[in-house]
Amino acid sequence: MNWPAVWAIAHKDVSVALRTRAVALPLLIVPLVLMVGIPVAIGLISGMANQMAAAETQIGELTQAMPPEFASRYAGLNDVQTGLVYFLVYLFAPMYLVLPLMASAVVAADSFAGEKERRTLEALVYTPTTDRELLLAKVLGALIPGALVSLGGFVVYTIVANGVALSVVGMLILPNTLWLLLAFFVGPAAVTLGLGVTVIASARVNSFQEAYQISSLVILPVVLLVVGQAMGAILLSNWLVVLFGIVLWGADAIVLSFAAASFRRTALMARI
Repeated sequence: MNWPAVWAIAHKDVSVALRTRAVALPLLIVPLVLMVGIPVAIGLISGMANQMAAAETQIGELTQAMPPEFASRYAGLNDVQTGLVYFLVYLFAPMYLVLPLMASAVVAADSFAGEKERRTLEALVYTPTTDRELLLAKVLGALIPGALVSLGGFVVYTIVANGVALSVVGMLILPNTLWLLLAFFVGPAAVTLGLGVTVIASARVNSFQEAYQISSLVILPVVLLVVGQAMGAILLSNWLVVLFGIVLWGADAIVLSFAAASFRRTALMARI
């Protein structure tokens, strides 16, 4: 394995991607909206609702769907406070998975498709690497920033959610086992799946936008999970999160195996 060449290509991809507005802006704006904007807005709404008896009654209907262990743990809180904790800890948890999927997809979409748009693909193809080394370099170039954004989002959300909870509830709520599993087990699996699908798409289309649109399909299962959680059809638990992570890692193995078996640099040149 020619590791110097692999790391050189990966480093170049990260540097170029972060200087590209179409890549850098989503990596900045989406985490701010998801990890800061939404929990702060919910905190403000909860703070106002805490003063309204009617709102407390409506939120009380939501708390009836909570698992018994959750209700017993936060038994001393009123309905609005319990509803806030429930949203920040449980209902918002599936939304976190959008972050690693988006981060890896937006960087990976710029891998081969971006090289084609910048007309630098020919130089890349003639680098002293094998097909597998070139593919690995492209995967690493998307994996590193995707993982950093994912873990950074987890840290930021923990700080913001705890700040909101302290102001409304008067206690710290994160991190717990569920969120640690999301950040360090499911999140990396989501990053890997997003970049695997996107790198395959990027190698087969001619523009960044095409690759990113195709890769956005991998977010659909997360959207369904968010909808199911919001409707009460699914209630995230530690075991369900572990199972979901195992399924994602299995999908990662299939996608990356397909990418390694089908990737040929000669095919890239034929699509220019």
